[in-house]
Amino acid sequence: MTEPTPGLTSGAVARRLGVAPTTLRSWDRRYGIGPASRESGRHRRWTPGDIAVLQEMCRLTASGVPPAEAARAARAASASPAAVEEAAPAPPPPQQRPTLPEKRPAPPDEVRQERRGLGRAAVRLDSAAMDELLDSVIARRGLVAAWEDVMAPALHAVGRQWDTSEDRYVEVEHLLSWHVSTALRRVGAPGRAARAASAPPVLLACVPNEQHTLPLEALAAGLAELALPTLMFGAAVPPEALDQAVRRTGPAAVVLWAQARSTAHHPLARHVAETSWGVKGARSRTTVLLAGPGWAGQTPGPGMLRPGGLREALALLRGLCEAARGGEPPASPALRS
Repeated sequence: MTEPTPGLTSGAVARRLGVAPTTLRSWDRRYGIGPASRESGRHRRWTPGDIAVLQEMCRLTASGVPPAEAARAARAASASPAAVEEAAPAPPPPQQRPTLPEKRPAPPDEVRQERRGLGRAAVRLDSAAMDELLDSVIARRGLVAAWEDVMAPALHAVGRQWDTSEDRYVEVEHLLSWHVSTALRRVGAPGRAARAASAPPVLLACVPNEQHTLPLEALAAGLAELALPTLMFGAAVPPEALDQAVRRTGPAAVVLWAQARSTAHHPLARHVAETSWGVKGARSRTTVLLAGPGWAGQTPGPGMLRPGGLREALALLRGLCEAARGGEPPASPALRS
């Protein structure tokens, strides 16, 4: 006869789920979310059924459900899978997003809870929870606030954890980055079909040696919401390739992303801003947006702008695209020094 498996220790379960052992003890003491049996009356051993209840508890609390309600729902789920829908509160319905994404104010505690929930889901490698959280935050907050208040801070926090943990959690950063990227690409997908074919596009590119694309993907998502055409060239675009793309497409604007000063390529930015196309006597040039912290400390040259963030970049690009579509030069916004 096969001996029953003794179950996992609290430490092993905590590492598996990405929560602190003290959290497990607190949930057991306050809400009764604990192991069904204890070895020698003291040592806690978690069975697969116990862990399933914990996973549901983690999923619900990460999505913003108060712990007491989450505990009731998790226990109900262990008894009857159909009971989860009755015990857990329904998610708020998506709201209609405005033409230009507006930041929807949220209480600081609620924003911190969303950031922590996303980070904890990433540490647990819980793909389903990350997708649910990201879609919910974007629907309720709007793209700009979701990116600036939740997604970007969560990514930075995971990156700092990696830097200080001797290269641990690399898999967490990769998985979170993938899910953020996927969520951003889902934004504005219906609007892509409404683009005017004759409108000049916005070119999005990372400078050579720059691999950080997620901020550009957030910008591409915002442009898609506005039904503005984009061409995303991604990471580390060679200067020759960017030059050819500009000459071939005659873009309304070119956005160059640099995460660090070591990658900011000022000669390339000047070259793109000076590139012209069209027939002699009626040649056109594009506006270059210097995006990212790598450009800080430098005064933009002629034909260049440096937006202060995602919201300002979207507003500038919408104006540039409208002017290019109408054949009129845009009014010159104030340059940022």
